[in-house]
Amino acid sequence: MDAWKQFDGFNAAYLLDLYEQYQHDPSSLDAATREFFERNGPPPETATAPETAIAGVAELSVPTRAAGVPIAKIVGAVNLAESIRKFGHLAAQLDPLGNPPPGDPSLQPEYHGLTEQDLRALPASLFGGMFPYAGATGSESAWDLIDWLRGIYSGVSGFDYGHVRDPEERRWLLDAMESRRFRPPADPLDEVALLDRITQEGAFELFIHRAFPGKTRFSIEGLGILVPMLDEIIQRAAHARFRNVLLGMAHRGRLNILAHVLNKPYEQILAEFKDPAGASRFRSDLGWTGDVKYHSGAVRQLGGDGDVSLTVTLAPNPSHLEAVNPVVEGMARAAGTDTSERGPARFDASRTLPLLIHGDAAFPAQGVVAETLNMYQLEGYTTGGTLHIIANNQLGFTTEPVDGRSAPFSSDLARGFRIPLARVNADYPEACIEAARLAFAYRERFGKDFVVDLVGYRRYGHNEGDDPSVTQPVMYRKIAGHATVRQLWAKTLRERGVIQEGYAEALVKKHFSRLESVMATLQPERQLVEPRPEEPPPGAARHADTRFPAERLRELNESALQLPDGFTVNRKLERARARRREMLSTMDKRTIDWAAAEELALTSILSEGTAIRLTGQDTERGTFNQRHAVLFDANTGARFVPLQALPQARASFEVYNSPLSENAALGFEYGYNVQEPGRLVIWEAQYGDFFNGGQTMIDEFIMSARSKWGLTPSLVMLLPHGLEGQGPDHASGRPERFLQLAAATNVRIANCTTAAQYFHLLRLQATLLKTDPLPLIVFTPKSLLRHPFVASSLRELAEGRFHRVLDDPDASREPERVRRLVLATGKIAVEMLAERERQPNPAVAVCRLEQIYPFPETDLRPVLESYPHLEQVVWLQEEPRNMGAWEFVRMQIRRLIEFRWPLIYIGRPRSSSPAEGSSAWHAAIQAAILKQANDLAEAVVEEDALSRKA
Repeated sequence: MDAWKQFDGFNAAYLLDLYEQYQHDPSSLDAATREFFERNGPPPETATAPETAIAGVAELSVPTRAAGVPIAKIVGAVNLAESIRKFGHLAAQLDPLGNPPPGDPSLQPEYHGLTEQDLRALPASLFGGMFPYAGATGSESAWDLIDWLRGIYSGVSGFDYGHVRDPEERRWLLDAMESRRFRPPADPLDEVALLDRITQEGAFELFIHRAFPGKTRFSIEGLGILVPMLDEIIQRAAHARFRNVLLGMAHRGRLNILAHVLNKPYEQILAEFKDPAGASRFRSDLGWTGDVKYHSGAVRQLGGDGDVSLTVTLAPNPSHLEAVNPVVEGMARAAGTDTSERGPARFDASRTLPLLIHGDAAFPAQGVVAETLNMYQLEGYTTGGTLHIIANNQLGFTTEPVDGRSAPFSSDLARGFRIPLARVNADYPEACIEAARLAFAYRERFGKDFVVDLVGYRRYGHNEGDDPSVTQPVMYRKIAGHATVRQLWAKTLRERGVIQEGYAEALVKKHFSRLESVMATLQPERQLVEPRPEEPPPGAARHADTRFPAERLRELNESALQLPDGFTVNRKLERARARRREMLSTMDKRTIDWAAAEELALTSILSEGTAIRLTGQDTERGTFNQRHAVLFDANTGARFVPLQALPQARASFEVYNSPLSENAALGFEYGYNVQEPGRLVIWEAQYGDFFNGGQTMIDEFIMSARSKWGLTPSLVMLLPHGLEGQGPDHASGRPERFLQLAAATNVRIANCTTAAQYFHLLRLQATLLKTDPLPLIVFTPKSLLRHPFVASSLRELAEGRFHRVLDDPDASREPERVRRLVLATGKIAVEMLAERERQPNPAVAVCRLEQIYPFPETDLRPVLESYPHLEQVVWLQEEPRNMGAWEFVRMQIRRLIEFRWPLIYIGRPRSSSPAEGSSAWHAAIQAAILKQANDLAEAVVEEDALSRKA
């Protein structure tokens, strides 16, 4: 008897099935199984039934004996029920256009050896507590129970959560599904108000379609229930005392959501369709160009009596569809983070709710979606759960699902992240509202993501000028004759006796008349209101004071070196920490290296009350073993962050290694930055060229947000840069790409050559966060991190400032001897100065451009004028001619020198690759470049001649 107890769940069910077979024909079983039954006898009077296919959902037991009922039939009925729970979503009628679901054999009685007659013969009472909510349905037989389950799992909704690993979550989901507690009448719904809301958004689309034929609007028709679903989520977020709901979506349905969820005035939307070309709309001096209407964002404040209880924000998004996903996550993280006290930042998931609306073709196909989902439970990136709604119109632009994804459902990607799914037919409002309520309740209960796959259709083409019947003729014949969700819901309410004939049509007329009234009084030039960036105060950056008293720097340095009692630092770090303690002992000795200057800058910024978020690839330690912002006890592995224990800090410090991502990681930090612009947000690439993976975020958000949307990002990007003979990869941070995007003072781009310069640059960025915020791109060193030439003195930190141009300290003492002025930036400038020490040449001066953009014309002009016998100006770089800063600075320098001297390029020739693959080849070319720059006797070709050859 006791041997039977070691089997439970499906193992027990399988054993019971075998025992039934044993009773009829023992010889049909193998010898070991026969011996088990002979030795242990029949099963006990009750045995554990198969647990739900979702392992561990419930501990359920059913009688194994009913008069004349074979055990195999009971087991088959239980297995059928569990198959419906697990695979029922495959039989749900999700497509409003009537295409059949894929189904699954396990959902049929025959698969489990059953017939309808068998199920009708099994009394419902036989199944005990397996279906605690079935009693209210009046089920008398197993057939009734199966039919009840099909109504839940295979109706017009399909719930897919078998992949969720946490038993408590599975129990909660099963209970929520089968109790129907989020569905009317258990959770009441104002049916007439819902009809009015659907009519409002439908009338808007119809009016725009008639008033502006052919104008692109990316209508929501076919998925109109999305607006009431968002209403439901936002209302529940307000009741749950959330402070922020942050929305991200592409363009499909965006105008409707701007109008009806964000309450953007009809007057402004219609004025945008009129598109007046008034000169007042543009500010060329600020680079303000604006963006199309279906890319813009909006903010709505909800509350009463003057108190804002909830802020709803729709983030601006370009046509790069899912690119906004990590941006919204970063915004949500920032909005829910308290940075007001020293130590780690404190994130409160109950303050902020991110809500992402995806496209069905983009969700499985665009990598940024997977990158963003991967972040959702990472310590430095979690937002306490995101609600995802896939606006599924079953098409890409012209691409059908079979051509656009490898998985059966567009939402299947989420299964790999253990995220529960609800798929629902967009023509059934009650089921859609239930899915929205379920998603919100799950997020609130467990603090995790939830995906609603809202399956509808697209009434018109991708845009309203497109003819979709060319590529999907059958689908669009169906759509042409298909009733709208408004018509279907109105019919349902008439059949229920809730509304009278003509009521629904009167609602259409009411909303249409409102739009006609707005249109009749429209004054586009006056009513078109767009955000524009404010011009910073003149000279804000130049007049900023970044000095910091030496004594306070010493105090901060000492505090940053303190360890908790009993903490054992890694022996390899002991010598470096000892040097760090001595670095500030004198004022003028150049002992402060790059990493020390960075830490001193960060500690000083924290002491002044500015919070810092530092993330990136291996950023905690630093790619080159230089930073050690996080220490680990050599014996216990305990983690310690010195800047979080800094007693002088007046704001929080957070540092995290990012996932190995650039696209989502950069988008997240950009979102964090624009949501809370008063914090210093820094992202560091493992190597400079790693930002390549995030080029979309740089192009579409970081560099152009000011011009398109009037936003003022100030994200710092640290990009290790410099040709070291290690091959093409990781050589270059691609300064040419950033310089190509630089315009109308939209960014600061620097390539510092001393630790003091880096110190003052970081402090300058923090100082300007409120008065003159700009993104800051810093090409940081690799081999120069510990180079003696880069080291600085305490006096330079305490009493200096950031110099956009550094003149040659030796040549400037004898300026009359200089014949050639070499202009360079970053590593090659340091190497040139080192070459000059080996082979002195008083006829050559080296001037360093520490800031490349905005081009430091005001600072460079006096340097040029200071050399009375100048004959040549050289631009020196180690990058190939078509890369680096040359293509940008050439025109700037030419304008500055006004043809008084020839402008000469010295560097590598044009190339499609940033560096050589051979270290020996690299060394030879580098030496030749430096020799050519330092020796006037070397043959050089004027830039004009090179241009003619090119």
